[in-house]
Parts: sequence; structure tokens; C-alpha cells
Amino acid sequence: MSDLKIGVLGAGVIGTTTALELQKRYRNAKIDIIANEFFEDTTSYVAAGVFRPGTSFSGPNEDITEKWMRDSYDYWDNLRRSREGIDAGIIELSGYIFSSQYPEIVRNRFLEKVCPIYRAATPDELTLCPGNWKYGSFFTTVLTQSSYYIPWTLTQFKRNGGLVLNQKIENLGQVGLNYDVIVNCTGLGAKFLCNDHQLVPIRGQVTKVKAPWLKTFFYGDLDTYIIPGVDSVTLGGCRQYESWDTDVNKYDILRIKEQCETLLPSLKGAKVIGHKVGLRPHRNVVRVEKEIRKFNGKNIKVVHNYGHGGYGVTTAPGTSLYACELVQEILAGNSKL
Repeated sequence: MSDLKIGVLGAGVIGTTTALELQKRYRNAKIDIIANEFFEDTTSYVAAGVFRPGTSFSGPNEDITEKWMRDSYDYWDNLRRSREGIDAGIIELSGYIFSSQYPEIVRNRFLEKVCPIYRAATPDELTLCPGNWKYGSFFTTVLTQSSYYIPWTLTQFKRNGGLVLNQKIENLGQVGLNYDVIVNCTGLGAKFLCNDHQLVPIRGQVTKVKAPWLKTFFYGDLDTYIIPGVDSVTLGGCRQYESWDTDVNKYDILRIKEQCETLLPSLKGAKVIGHKVGLRPHRNVVRVEKEIRKFNGKNIKVVHNYGHGGYGVTTAPGTSLYACELVQEILAGNSKL
């Protein structure tokens, strides 16, 4: 066993994916996941998990952003095709995005480059759902349901010798004293740990229902979406900028119900499983970069991996692989390698 010690902060989809990838690269290192929120307490559990990045999603430059997208889609699709795909909660599905307003809304420059199918909806397809739909696209993509994926990653991580510590992180420097490098995957928590004023919450609320007959996803105007997952259907949604409210809002419930049942009337009467709220950690440029921080006169090596907004599940593999490369760079010359 090497003396190399790596701490991954955060146990959402970003943290667990990063930790698993680090184990592949540093097989003899001691790698810990440190967090105080797990499973259903993470924002990842609220997400529908469909691979559909927003067109404004941005890394440090266009080339890196596109690489993150390609790496992420390939990662999810390869895992889906593997014998572990079902246990990891990854499926392939197809569906539509409609708009009654602008043709640009139904186009996605990222998806058009990675999805096996992305085409304009036919005139007949524009009549599938009630409404005055003028524009539409059909595409095939992947979906990762975090309620399966995160437990799967943690099982793999522990099986590989990793340790999961339930600990509230108060200070990056204090935690960093125990490790050769720490990887900061704390999502919105990084706002306080790093005093990052660019990181803001975008509140989301969804309703989970049972609708096993539904195999196709639908997106409409006003942030309306209907996304079938492994064992439930996610109805949404809302994007409330800089809202810290984590309580379920009854008015959002009513609006989501009305908009989704208007888009797809067959949902009327679907059994409600529950309602969930998550605060998306939004940053205009997702932060995946190296930093040397001073703490008690010592240099603390940090690699940040946070600020994915509502696209953490979508882009987790791409940014995690990139973060692993930065770990390798920041550890260059370390005698424990």
C-alpha cells in the first residue's frame, strides 16, 4: 500500500464518480470520501438524470466543454451497455422537445454531436401532445437514476478499499492537512468553503409519479418536462434563481401537475410517489481547476470540481475524468507516486 492519501469531499454524483475514477488511477492509494449528506439528502437524488445539457453550460473554454460532453456521454453509454448497467440505474430512452415559440429552443448543439439520433420532429409528431406546437426535435439519449447509481458507486468504492467518512466539512485547509490532495466536489457547499460569490442556487422542485406505461420523455414550454426513469416518472419543473428554499411548495406542486397533465393527459390519475426539492449549484463557468491554498503555514493541494448547475448527473463523468488529470498534475513530483 502506498502512502499516498486522497480525500474526495462530497458524496453526490460528482463526488462518487470522481472517487471511483481516482481508484482506477491510484490503485494503491488511500482514498476517502468525506461528506455529511448521503443518498436522498443529496441534490443528485432530485434530478431526473437524463443526458440533456443546457446549451449555456460552460467549462473554461469551448474545446474542454465539448470534451466533457463527449466523455460523459461515452462513459454513461458504455456503462449502460455493460453487465453493471442495470444495477447502476442507466437506461437508454427517446423522446421529444416541443416549443410553440422559437425554433432555437428545440435545438441543442451538444446533443446533436453525441446522441445517436437527433432530428427534427415530423408534422405528425408535432400533434402527439395537445398544444400549438410549431417546432420540435426527437432524440435518443441516456438516463442515469441517482437512486441506483450512487449506491452502486459507493458499493464499488468500498469494495476497492475506499473509506466513507460521515463528517461535516468546515474548512478545506483543515481537511487538507490529512491528505496529499483533496478534491472538492461539495456542490453548493463550495460557496461557503471557498467563499465563491459566483456560485448561486437555482431551486428546483419535481413530482415523482408511477406511470409504467410511459416510455417516452417530453419537454414543453415553461420548463415543463416528463421524464420516465427506471422505476418512476419525474414531472417538472421550475428554476428559481438564488432561492434557498428547500421546502416543498404547494403552488409549485399545482403548477407542475397542471402543466404536465396538459402536455400529456394520460398522466391524470397517476399515483404520486412524492415531491422533491433540490438546489442546483449554478456557476457561469463550472469550476474544475487546481489550487494551492495556505493553511497554518502549509500548502494544501486542492482540485475543485463543482458548479454544474442542473447538469451534474449529465456531465459528472467528463468533469471527473478531467479532475483526475488535474490531480495527476498537482501531484507531479510527489515521492509517494
